[in-house]
Amino acid sequence: QVQLVQSGGGLVQPGGSLRLSCAASGSIFRINVMGWYRQAPGKERELVASINSDYSTNYADSVKGRFAISRDNTKKAVYLEMNSLKPEDTADYYCNAEIRKDFVGPYEPYWGQGTQVTVSS
Repeated sequence: QVQLVQSGGGLVQPGGSLRLSCAASGSIFRINVMGWYRQAPGKERELVASINSDYSTNYADSVKGRFAISRDNTKKAVYLEMNSLKPEDTADYYCNAEIRKDFVGPYEPYWGQGTQVTVSS
């Protein structure tokens, strides 16, 4: 079975920083896109940032210049460095990865368990 396990998150004051980590394990042949999504109370889940296998990145406008996504293919991990955090960044954050379990199968989406980020004074 494939699993994505997240770590990081918590409570931070406005202007502070946090780092989220997510590692994939299990029967994995290849990982394509990895990303971070977030869902605030009463809102739909939205893409925060994504990183392709060639390390090209994509960011939501609301986090550009403040967040940085990276990945370590040897560790099958993706990270999200969050700086200059704002109260509106408060949400549950989820990592996502498109994973292929063997050389003939399709890429399928997998999700981490979610972690809460609260930005408040």
